[in-house]
Amino acid sequence: MTNRALLSLDQGTTSSRALVMGPTGEVLAMAQSELTQHYPEPGWVEHDPMEIWQGTLDMCRQVLQQTQDIQIAAIGITNQRETTIIWDRHTGKPVYPAIVWQDRRTAEFCKKLKQENHEALIQQRTGLLLDPYFSASKINWMLEEVPGARQRAEAGDLAFGTVDCWLIWNLTGGRVHATDATNAARTSLFNLQTQSWDDALLALFNIPAALLPEVKDCADDYGVSDAAVLGQSIAIAGVAGDQQAASFGQACFAPGMMKSTYGTGCFALVNTGDKQLVSQNRLLTTIAYRLGGETVYALEGSIFMAGAILQWLRDGIHLFATTPESEMLAKQARQDNRVMMVPAFTGLGAPYWVPEAKAAIFGLTRDTGRAEIAHAALQSVSLQTRDLLEAISMDMNMNMNMNMNMNGDMKNASPTTPTTPTTPTRLRVDGGMANNDWFVQNLTDITGRPIDRPQVVETTALGAAYLAGLQAGFYNGLDEIAENWQIEQAFDPQMSAPDREAIYTNWQAAVHKVID
Repeated sequence: MTNRALLSLDQGTTSSRALVMGPTGEVLAMAQSELTQHYPEPGWVEHDPMEIWQGTLDMCRQVLQQTQDIQIAAIGITNQRETTIIWDRHTGKPVYPAIVWQDRRTAEFCKKLKQENHEALIQQRTGLLLDPYFSASKINWMLEEVPGARQRAEAGDLAFGTVDCWLIWNLTGGRVHATDATNAARTSLFNLQTQSWDDALLALFNIPAALLPEVKDCADDYGVSDAAVLGQSIAIAGVAGDQQAASFGQACFAPGMMKSTYGTGCFALVNTGDKQLVSQNRLLTTIAYRLGGETVYALEGSIFMAGAILQWLRDGIHLFATTPESEMLAKQARQDNRVMMVPAFTGLGAPYWVPEAKAAIFGLTRDTGRAEIAHAALQSVSLQTRDLLEAISMDMNMNMNMNMNMNGDMKNASPTTPTTPTTPTRLRVDGGMANNDWFVQNLTDITGRPIDRPQVVETTALGAAYLAGLQAGFYNGLDEIAENWQIEQAFDPQMSAPDREAIYTNWQAAVHKVID
């Protein structure tokens, strides 16, 4: 066992986790606490910021106690993105509960801005679409609805942050108010071209600049933990939003490499190198990572419900007692099962972006049972993933064709021709659902694409640890990190093409019924 390791904080939508990880990604200690979900009104989703902080702190102390003989070189942080917290700079107390990324309360506000033709400006500058998903409309809501918040914000007394920023503030005893470029890029306020907060967008959303944190690289100096907090001062050296951290943990460093993470939601990211590809298929242009001031971009497709569907089946309607039972039930479903679930519990994400959509189950018959519904739930995640992959392929092919037209025959391109991201041929998967063999096989069958599952599926926490390790000198560069990636199992399609296309056609019809 190594005597030096990294502390990774993985603060997600449903839990707060701390992991002590060795240089090659081995988990030396892990602790996890559940995070309470609050639904004060239909479409509203909130967390208690103090529960986020206390849960993270307790888990940190627990794993540090378990690894007292190991020197912690640095802390890496990864987090649920877009979730919005505003707190008092003097007391450190939140002015309102955290508004979670899934929350849809600002749908009408976003619809109004869209009708006023502001979406083009937002997409041009941030790579994002106009949707309640992102932080800006949530900030605006708090400033408008919390008594006195706007006046206090304009006076410089309040601070905004995504969850990473909130954790850094508390870990450093309020000395550091900073975020990283990947989290900043998910606010609808960060200009990808200038790599800075955008004054025009701040004005559009009516947000004072005094609220905002400093934006740093993903591997950077974020201060040190206060000794009174963790019992020792440890450098905070790596930060990335959860999906970017997962991509980093999957070593998706070359243009065209892609991963898909299956946690609360599903998020597919494809590395596009130094190119900001503007999607023609309702995907997002975002930052994959920023190191040494150099930015690597990605195209992203966001699905709001993946593992959360199984959580609803378990806790909401009690279809089964434990989530792993869903795999057993799916295997028992009738071979001719045609039940189709469209899990728009919090609206539809990419590539549809319909925040007001509602979930539905189609094709129920008298002999439909638990097995068929579990099958439909898991398959809905595969079908949503195919939606994303179809959109990504179209965008990547369009970009490749444009480059061929500009540069001539790519076979004759010189060594100085810019690297053109190509359509991904394989998909790397991770997240809790990736441990479900039936689901991963169904995923490769529905998408018609080979899938690789790594030996370490804790890729979100791993990515944060890698970033902290880069800053702390654990690693010499990305090549050394890439060498750590090892495949655990490869999955290849077994379903016939006609069956695959028939299921996908039924899915598209079901989605359009929900939208209509």
